[in-house]
Amino acid sequence: MTDEPKTGRQAAERVIDPRFGDIEDDASSTKRRSLLSLAGSLLLEISLPKLILAWILLLVVPGLVLGLAPIIVSSWVVTVSGKIAAPAIGFWSLLFLAIIAAAAWFGWRALFRMAERNFWSLNAVVVQPAYAAFREALNQFTERLFARNSSHDARARLRAVTAAVAGVLVCALAVLVCLLAWPSAHLFADISELSSWGRVAIVALANSIVLVAAYLAVAALFWGFADATMPQPRTLESFDTAQTGARRWRIAHLSDVHVVGERYGFRIESGRSGARGNDRLKRLLKQLDEIDAVDRLDTILISGDMTDAGVSTEWAEFLDALAAHPRLVDRVLILPGNHDLNIVDRANPARMDLPTSPNRRLREIRTLSAMNALQGGRVRVVDIAEGRLGKTLEEALQPYLAEMATFADEARPRLSNTIPEIWARAFPMVVPPRHGEALGIILLNSNADTHFSFTNALGMMSAAQMQGIDIARHEYPDTCWIVALHHHVVEYPWAAKTLSVRIGTALINGNWFVRRMQALSGKAVLMHGHRHIDWIGKCGGVPIISAPSPVMHPDEVDTAFYIHSLEVGEDGRLRLLSPERIVIRGETGISGVAGS
Repeated sequence: MTDEPKTGRQAAERVIDPRFGDIEDDASSTKRRSLLSLAGSLLLEISLPKLILAWILLLVVPGLVLGLAPIIVSSWVVTVSGKIAAPAIGFWSLLFLAIIAAAAWFGWRALFRMAERNFWSLNAVVVQPAYAAFREALNQFTERLFARNSSHDARARLRAVTAAVAGVLVCALAVLVCLLAWPSAHLFADISELSSWGRVAIVALANSIVLVAAYLAVAALFWGFADATMPQPRTLESFDTAQTGARRWRIAHLSDVHVVGERYGFRIESGRSGARGNDRLKRLLKQLDEIDAVDRLDTILISGDMTDAGVSTEWAEFLDALAAHPRLVDRVLILPGNHDLNIVDRANPARMDLPTSPNRRLREIRTLSAMNALQGGRVRVVDIAEGRLGKTLEEALQPYLAEMATFADEARPRLSNTIPEIWARAFPMVVPPRHGEALGIILLNSNADTHFSFTNALGMMSAAQMQGIDIARHEYPDTCWIVALHHHVVEYPWAAKTLSVRIGTALINGNWFVRRMQALSGKAVLMHGHRHIDWIGKCGGVPIISAPSPVMHPDEVDTAFYIHSLEVGEDGRLRLLSPERIVIRGETGISGVAGS
């Protein structure tokens, strides 16, 4: 007796279903692969010539400039002071000083932003990882040893001690490096004393090592004791009670929707451990529309990572999904996340951008275009020079639209310096309080400029944006504020997690930001995303709300988001009422994937 021939359906069941993906979809997934495995893949796939060039441009050249700076300045001072009596020398020296002063006067903002960006890049590369690694390693060790079942207060005291100890240890190591490099350094040598260009390079690099190590020693000590003395974050265990007749604002807080550009595409971080395509987001928006029809929402805030890699197809899918719900669109506010700006290539995590690459600027233009389309007429940018709120985003971008479009089409190098200036001036974006109301919204860009896969999630807060917050606060002194950003500003008061999460995703100047925000204690609430988990707590008198990701789970798993209710009390203080948790039911089978 012979076997019956297999039907087409039976044969197909032995072949993989492409709608469910395969191992290639997990190439960059931190949920499916270990960091060690990902690091090995990066090392094998990375372009060595580009890596070498990137390190030269980002580290070696700045290091040489930093190391040469004290030599050149001291040599120039000696030369000028020795020959100042000569009229010609005196004239040219004064002319040189006048040129420097003029350049500083007219271009100081751009120079300051560049210096600030490089300063925080140094912190991101050296200080923060070193200090955070020591702090979190000590936290894990001490909490497992001493505080597994301790109270919150005991754990907070232990964290304060470990922060101070971590600062001292990193400071000691930095001092040791400084002492080892000191014999080769000559911070104030005359350049004529150095016998060759090779000797100049060695001395310059030794100088830069000494300067960076000295800064690391001081900064680590400062960061450690700043951590130890600042109020420790606490989980919020109770909420304010509603006041009868008080104006209430309902804020739907979404974050990290990670829209993909393919119908069955998987997200970079979750791979096959997450949802396929964008069907979950479409169901979420439909559910939100139904909720709004019953009890109107005031704002729908999406705190970053609207897209998975910041490419045009993903932005198109995101905007199309919103366009299907026109009643909601005029209340949607978005701000940039690291996936919108810092993912170089979703298909190749080993690829990096050179500092000269136009790709970062293209991602900024896409983000600005989406923000302008959704909220350009509702948000205002801050005029730092005038010290007041300025034009709407739509008005501020109007003179540059043709230039931005040209850059998007051709990426001409001559425009590459204009785009960063446009981008920097756009933040913070402020939704001022409506007439007679007492709540405004401030949208921040908390992303650090990065070029590497392992640093793309880091964040920083610029001094200019903090100045913008202060300007908005002083222009509307009686207003309470929702301050929204992408990155988390404090580590949650839970048992210590893996170092990769705590080191690689932080706002690197979070302590400074929290201290500055204490001026708004009782008048503001911070809302962020980035961590993909929900937490509501308080630090320094400011409530902090973390939004979960509604898409970073498999299709069949339930996810959720929150609707937060806010009131301003009779005393003028902001009141956070009990939030409403909205569950998005999971779906099984292919029908959920296909969006049918």
